[in-house]
Amino acid sequence: MTVLIRGAGDLASGIAARLKNCGFGVIMTDLSNPTSIRRAVSFSEAIVHGETVVEGITARFAGSVREAMAELKRGYIAVLADSECGCLDELCPEVLVDAIMAKRNTGTKITDAPIVIGVGPGFAAGLDCGAVVETMRGHAMGRAIYKGCATPNTNIPGLIGGFAGERVLRAPYDGIFHATAEIGDYVKAGDIVGYVECHPMCCTISGVLRGLIADGTPVRIGMKSGDVDPRGKVEYCRKISDKALAVAGGVLEAIFHIRMLNRNGSVRPEIIPADCIRA
Repeated sequence: MTVLIRGAGDLASGIAARLKNCGFGVIMTDLSNPTSIRRAVSFSEAIVHGETVVEGITARFAGSVREAMAELKRGYIAVLADSECGCLDELCPEVLVDAIMAKRNTGTKITDAPIVIGVGPGFAAGLDCGAVVETMRGHAMGRAIYKGCATPNTNIPGLIGGFAGERVLRAPYDGIFHATAEIGDYVKAGDIVGYVECHPMCCTISGVLRGLIADGTPVRIGMKSGDVDPRGKVEYCRKISDKALAVAGGVLEAIFHIRMLNRNGSVRPEIIPADCIRA
């Protein structure tokens, strides 16, 4: 079974890794100039370097759908530079997973594939897709939702090591980001990890720099551009997160649940609850 995943950042990559380990053929799409923060665990790096490895799983850049299918046959994850998912009609995947984390639906339709899954806020199960997987940290994280929506976007990162919004580094200005630190570096509150047009991007807490946008990336003021992990474990930089694994589990459940419904001829009601809020 072939799965097409929109997005190849850390969350989408956690999904891809779990599905690949379960025997699915996985093709991913992302921007031609990816903006992933946790680049050490993002298959989007294959677009930049031609190949990347996350927890022993190799992804390779593919310049076309034909090349992508060839990489699948070789046992690799294939990554296309195709942010608009123009490859969809040519690929005709059995499963489409929208994991670009735009906090809104940018065009995914329930008719795009036999099984369509939306990840995070912005999707309504039964209208945009067959299932939505919750991404908000807490009791429901990773839960597959078959009627309604995930928790609306709060713009507040989840708690890690007792810190939430303080973990996130945001671009201080519009322009090109120039890094002065690397993923895996130990940092202290106040340390500068990069500049945008001579404006420093500083840490607000101490820990390990778990994620940092690539040097030379165009950014907008306020754009998420880095992530400090207060737990101080360098090895976590190259490990798929607990959140990504939980969400991947929800995607895996949804695939088999919807496939079972399709085989049994069940009909999913395309009704959105009155209290369903699109983020």
